[in-house]
Amino acid sequence: MKIVFLDRKSIGEDIDLSCFNEFGEVVIYDYSTPEEAAERTVDADVVIINKVPINENTIGKANNLKLVCVTATGTNNLDKDYLDKRNIAWRNVAGYSTEAVAQHTLALLLNLYEHLSYYDDYVKSEKYVNDKLFTHFEMHFNEIANKTWGIIGLGAIGKRVAEIATCLGANVVYYSTSGKNHSDIYKEVDFDTLLSTSDVISIHAPLDENTLHLMDKNAFEKMKNSAILINVGRGPIVVEKDLEDALESGQIAGAGLDVLDIEPMSPENPLRNIKDSNKLIITPHIAWAAVEARQRLMKIIYNQVKDYFN
Repeated sequence: MKIVFLDRKSIGEDIDLSCFNEFGEVVIYDYSTPEEAAERTVDADVVIINKVPINENTIGKANNLKLVCVTATGTNNLDKDYLDKRNIAWRNVAGYSTEAVAQHTLALLLNLYEHLSYYDDYVKSEKYVNDKLFTHFEMHFNEIANKTWGIIGLGAIGKRVAEIATCLGANVVYYSTSGKNHSDIYKEVDFDTLLSTSDVISIHAPLDENTLHLMDKNAFEKMKNSAILINVGRGPIVVEKDLEDALESGQIAGAGLDVLDIEPMSPENPLRNIKDSNKLIITPHIAWAAVEARQRLMKIIYNQVKDYFN
């Protein structure tokens, strides 16, 4: 058997892939363009990818191909009709990053909520050296306890964030974008109510027809001026120009993003204009990428290959 990794860098070089050697020949490429993928998959039995598109152009000459494994939950890059036509199986992975994404949600919020960037800069610029007072009140912050935390998308990650928010003393409300996820523990509200009552809003929904551009100018105008938005779902859920306007005008207090409309970040992204980390924090799609989450991910992929051929 021959296994081909087409974009190994997307997993991280610190993750050990030696377990795949037991299946046979393993060929690893850091990155692959669609044109390169077409040549590199010619004699592959298994292809393991993250973002590389899988369609007739990229695997049309792969006559031995039996299984495609996606090292992610999303499968928008798979032409499933073509795979079905060729009787090529495919697998994706869900649930491996719940703890990591929930943790990153909290990290983004706390950095913004407590103005940690400002206070760190204040000390490191040596303004605190021999200051007159032992504390410094310039940037005010509040407790999360007794605030309202609104969750958009109550799937596995949304529920885990709700648990964390509850532990911090927040009152959790949620809006189900699909209308399918419900809870007896947390209060379900409509979208407008979530926007107008929440002090924190975190997005944990997939990108679909219900969520595309959900957070637009109209949505931001309904939010509290003191509210903070966290998006660890998908970039296009937020209209980035409208978010820039909302942050610059003070319509909302801050935003923490791990996902963008175009990734890596486009030179035309309007959020590049905001350099104040007290208003905006952007991380490069790393919420899922805790070491344990990536190890868990590849163990699942290993078992998928093993189970398929057994």
